[in-house]
Amino acid sequence: MKRTFAFYIPKTLLLALLAGMAAGCSLTRPLTDAALGAGGAFAGNELSNGSPLATAVGAAGGVLLGEGLHYAAKSQAAKAYASGYDQGRSDAVKQQYWLYVSMQRRRGQTGTVRLYPVHLPEQRIDGVTFEPTTKYLRIEE
Repeated sequence: MKRTFAFYIPKTLLLALLAGMAAGCSLTRPLTDAALGAGGAFAGNELSNGSPLATAVGAAGGVLLGEGLHYAAKSQAAKAYASGYDQGRSDAVKQQYWLYVSMQRRRGQTGTVRLYPVHLPEQRIDGVTFEPTTKYLRIEE
């Protein structure tokens, strides 16, 4: 009894699904390519009633699909890594910022801050003339 193409569809889809799930691991890449290539060759053979050209095209299509799945999984993993790395750096900076804020609050509660005026005269440095100004020196006691 010859089985039709419809008989093999669920098995082929299951095989393709398992191969697609394993596309993220580089050790299973050859298995994924082989499984999807075999599934594509089988589908091409069944749909064309045994044409060697259609079988070869189906196999190549299966391998290309496997490589596409592998590329998509790899790029998704790279994006997730970069996003996690950036988030970790951001969290570290925020933690350091709040540490400094809390240290300054504790210091500000016990000491006093005074501003001392410092008068800077007109100066000429390396050909640049600086106007006279007053700056304030912050002293915390």
